[in-house]
Amino acid sequence: MAAGQRTVAAGGGTGAGGGVAAGAAAVGEAAAAARLLKLFEAHRLTPTQRRIAHCLVRRAAEAPFLSSVEVADLAGVSQPSVTRFAVALGFDGYPALRRHLREVAPERAVPDEAAYNEYQQAVHAEIGNLRHLAALLADPEPVVRAGLVLAGSRPLPVLGLRAAGAQARGFAYFAAKVHPDVRLLDEGGSMLVDRVDAAARAGARALLCFALPRHPREVVDALAYARQAGLTVVTVADSAFAPVAAHSDILLPAAVGTGLAFDTACAPMLLGRVLLESMCDALPDAQARLEDFDAQAAARGLFAE
Repeated sequence: MAAGQRTVAAGGGTGAGGGVAAGAAAVGEAAAAARLLKLFEAHRLTPTQRRIAHCLVRRAAEAPFLSSVEVADLAGVSQPSVTRFAVALGFDGYPALRRHLREVAPERAVPDEAAYNEYQQAVHAEIGNLRHLAALLADPEPVVRAGLVLAGSRPLPVLGLRAAGAQARGFAYFAAKVHPDVRLLDEGGSMLVDRVDAAARAGARALLCFALPRHPREVVDALAYARQAGLTVVTVADSAFAPVAAHSDILLPAAVGTGLAFDTACAPMLLGRVLLESMCDALPDAQARLEDFDAQAAARGLFAE
């Protein structure tokens, strides 16, 4: 469920056949990442081991061919940590884990990244993230369950700080059109926990959090407090191994792009809209509220169409 990558060929003389082949490769990589996640999430991992797991998921196509030294270097951990990680998964050692990954790996595709400039590469990586998200949504149950939880909370606090603030504000803006009481929490500081507590006292049963890197410590603390207050925490995060995972009841991962100076968050934004759709399906009066808003907007000449 975390970060699949990349590459869809387009332009640059690759032709339609090249685009189809690269698209198929991206789907294969997304499927490989999903298989890795299923393997990793079945075990209780330490923070260091989650770091290794995150690294392998992000490099799902390469994972079966990486040595333990390469994995350690990529994840920023020691080689013995990689060995302990493999043992924690039930293998005799890293070579046994790598053999298993090779047995279930799709054929490797060789992307022609040299044909793209750095901006194109960033776009193709983001397309890969979206393909991975599509593969994860083949099982809609977590999103459906999250939509039901959010629809049943009055009020509904929506938390997102720093890089995730835009995602939280976007969700809250649209959610307020169908949900009777949405409370946006997009400012940190000493008042944040007070506002979570106020929502709980007002009857909230759930909290939605958008959590993107770099993860503010106060978000982790706020989620821990929310669960202590009895709220069900639904989190959209960049990875199933993000620091907020330990304090989330339902975690919905969507990878961010890291090819530019600042991360890109197309997949988390789209997952937020998918979650909105699920919440609308669970709100019996959502359509009536939308129609009422459209009628009022037309009467006020609100939009310039």
